Amino acid sequence: MEVKIEPGWKKQLETVWQSPQFAVLADFVRREYATKQIFPPAGKIFAAMDQCPFELVKVVIIGQDPYHGVGQANGLSFSVNPGVAMPPSLVNIFKEIHDDVGSPIPPDGDLSRWAAQGVLLLNSSLTVEAHRPTSHSSIGWEAVTDEAIRRLSAGREHLVFMLWGSHAGRKAQMIDSSRHLILQTVHPSPLSAYRGFFGCRHFSRANDYLVSHGITPIQW
Repeated sequence: MEVKIEPGWKKQLETVWQSPQFAVLADFVRREYATKQIFPPAGKIFAAMDQCPFELVKVVIIGQDPYHGVGQANGLSFSVNPGVAMPPSLVNIFKEIHDDVGSPIPPDGDLSRWAAQGVLLLNSSLTVEAHRPTSHSSIGWEAVTDEAIRRLSAGREHLVFMLWGSHAGRKAQMIDSSRHLILQTVHPSPLSAYRGFFGCRHFSRANDYLVSHGITPIQW
């Protein structure tokens, strides 16, 4: 199947695009967009990969599924467009960054500035029905996103994988820890942030690791 996506990712995931399972997934997603309110906008489904090419990835932050509120999801995990109120988890991420590396809390929650530096903001599921969290979590997206993680693990070196919460933590088994840094803690949501996300120092630890391997750090 022809998929419009960044060329490096298109090549890396070619076996996925050509699989019968992806054809079924694509048909289902097209029907969903035609009959329901689905997020993100259809042109942003692969935004994480489009904005962060395979060969330029430095850090991977894994979310579960897109925001399900109107106007929130923009195709990047945890990110919202300028002018959209920051969700609580994103507020907590910025608080931890401020405490960890001293960066000021930004005026908006648009994380495309991270993607441009090599941060892959990848949700496990790439679509969701309005007001129905995890509604597309079992339709087949993880065949795409898990393969993306495996390809990064096998095809790149010295990446940082940030796995927050139990769902993201299950991805650790797909990553070669002898080649990459895996950082795990609880999810940044208000329900769990005080049980280990605050004070995890993932952002400074990521940059220290990158610098130690001669890689330009991220401006968080």
